[in-house]
Amino acid sequence: MPAFPLLFGAGSTRPTTRDIAKTVKQGGTAALTGADRRADQARYQEVTCRSALNRVHGMPFEWTLNPYRGCTHGCHYCYARRYHVQFEMNADDEFASMILVKENFADVLTRELARPAWKGDYVAVGTATDCYQPIEGHYKLTRRAIEALLRARNPMGIITKGPMVVRDRDLLAALSRVATCTVYMSVPTVDEQAWERLEPGTAHPLQRLRAVRELVDAGVSAGVLMNPIVPAHFMKYLEREFPSWLPRYEKLYERKYAPQEYRKQVQGMVRVLQARYGLSGREDANRVGTVEDRNEAEQVGFAW
Repeated sequence: MPAFPLLFGAGSTRPTTRDIAKTVKQGGTAALTGADRRADQARYQEVTCRSALNRVHGMPFEWTLNPYRGCTHGCHYCYARRYHVQFEMNADDEFASMILVKENFADVLTRELARPAWKGDYVAVGTATDCYQPIEGHYKLTRRAIEALLRARNPMGIITKGPMVVRDRDLLAALSRVATCTVYMSVPTVDEQAWERLEPGTAHPLQRLRAVRELVDAGVSAGVLMNPIVPAHFMKYLEREFPSWLPRYEKLYERKYAPQEYRKQVQGMVRVLQARYGLSGREDANRVGTVEDRNEAEQVGFAW
């Protein structure tokens, strides 16, 4: 059974993600003897990635970047949990406690962006892990990736729950001047009890909102992402923590998405709040709503 060198060992040969999957399949995560346990009690295994840009289908974008796999934020509803099974790890505890660090990520990205075949497509950063989870403060892989994108003048967007994104406002502002650059801060709730139970490893919601303000003040296009996603494994969490809620959620999510009528009601409530607080959505950022639009939105309510 392979044993890989210690995390910070000088001159060590790091495994690929395929090596990791094989090792875990044979001996579980305990076989990753090179993974370093840090103060947050998570274990971090450096790996070598063969590619940085990842092509996706069925999304509003075609390319993604994820410098880490796994996430210590440990959000119970996170759709990215299921991707950890690619490495023979479970989507529950191991998603938040065993983090893969793509140590050569920025160098690989730089080479890929320089290829003649690369056409400068929009890239989404942080779709299968949070690129600003705490370990980013040590590795700075996300910052180095943004530097590479800036040199290439390549459009990008970031999704994160990490206020650490403010650290990179200089690069984000610079990229904003030459290409599309957006930051979406995920803040599903500002209710402290819900936050503590659903997002145990994240920064306080108000801290995240302050980060959005700082980014906007620095000239970065930034906003709040309020989009709860309820995959199958979240039902297990509800069954364990909120069993009385389970029948209602099972009814709403009999299929992949909630019923269209319910989604329309949610959209209507969002429009109410946008109108009330002077906020614009992505779909109508350049359109000023009429009084009639706002009055109609005020009448929308939930029937579920």
